[in-house]
Amino acid sequence: MEEQLEFNYARIAQSIEYIKNNFKDQPELDDIAKEVGLSPFHFQRLFTEWAGVSPKKFLQYVSVSYAKDLLKQSSSLAEATHEVGFSSTSRLHDLFIRIEGMTPGEYK
Repeated sequence: MEEQLEFNYARIAQSIEYIKNNFKDQPELDDIAKEVGLSPFHFQRLFTEWAGVSPKKFLQYVSVSYAKDLLKQSSSLAEATHEVGFSSTSRLHDLFIRIEGMTPGEYK
């Protein structure tokens, strides 16, 4: 039992590192699950159980955090959108509204 807990902990830690290192590519659930050797369904369940949020939500938090850092450094909204790996400024705008309760322009 304890070996399984340690193994699951290591998988979740590996997936968190993967997301943090690859968030600019906006990896899909399938990509992250494959990286840690699990089915997407099992990975989703396990990640949410251990991290308290879904892998998608964690990816969104990492993306917004990076965008906030860029906006603090005087990056334009378009530059920040591109750097985060989004295809349009509306995706970043919507994400800011959902997570921060304000637009990226208001944040800046």
